[in-house]
Amino acid sequence: MTRRYRVVHRTAYTYGAAMTDGYTVACLVPRPTPWQRVGEASVRLDPLPSEADSFLDAFGNLVNQFGLHELHRAVTITGESTVEVDERPVPVDPTAWEAVVAQLDAARDALAVDAGFFRSPSTFVDLADLGVALRSIVERSFTPGRGIVESAAALCTDIHESFEFDPGFSDLSTPLHRVLAARRGVCQDFAHLAVGCLRSIGLAARYVSGYIETLPPPGQPRLVGADASHAWCSVWTPREGWVDFDPTNGHLPVNQHVTVAWGRDYADVTPVRGVVIGPSTSQHLDVSVDVAPV
Repeated sequence: MTRRYRVVHRTAYTYGAAMTDGYTVACLVPRPTPWQRVGEASVRLDPLPSEADSFLDAFGNLVNQFGLHELHRAVTITGESTVEVDERPVPVDPTAWEAVVAQLDAARDALAVDAGFFRSPSTFVDLADLGVALRSIVERSFTPGRGIVESAAALCTDIHESFEFDPGFSDLSTPLHRVLAARRGVCQDFAHLAVGCLRSIGLAARYVSGYIETLPPPGQPRLVGADASHAWCSVWTPREGWVDFDPTNGHLPVNQHVTVAWGRDYADVTPVRGVVIGPSTSQHLDVSVDVAPV
């Protein structure tokens, strides 16, 4: 089954005084994948930018950048796209997870390049100080000889059942050790937690940024994370390649997830970031996301 969505992501900044300059980088355009096709897509700045450019980053994500070199008291960045998402088949790979780690350790070819980025510590995934705590979680699911997909699905369920979704608990700067201590957080936190767990035992795991359907079909539950950017995790497997799973909702994505970008963690795929130049003043941020079937 294929679902078609119209995605609108709007980020609006309002300042208490006029800014003289502004620079914005946006990662808002969904990327094509074997299960996802992107139709029309645009990223717009209001007011019109003085300069604009786009490029593919090191992970193949499309990034738009804008410069606004005139007085402004507000700026709005709008990403709009249409996307077709196929229903993904249930992944099957019974390879024991220890064998996957051994294969990654021995890789000296394209796999070493593809997976190497995603086995090491990163900005939001601290393995040096949290390795013991992360392994204590992951070892409940990754028992000796268990298949890689079955183990990853079990970890996904474990995080979903053991941690509480609390949108008021964390923000973009909340470190992972606070999430572990409080056992609560949001989708970004749970994706970082899953990534850290997998990397702590030598697997390759990447952070995936995107959206989920705002209003599900009749009779289906509304997924946690709608009306905002969403995040989940992907683990490399020998037979299936990269397999996504969503620890916030406790399942593997089927066709309600729209993939925008992936990287080592949130720092690589921040939807909108930038800097303004002007007087010290207040700033108000408003973000809205709508993922509607069409």
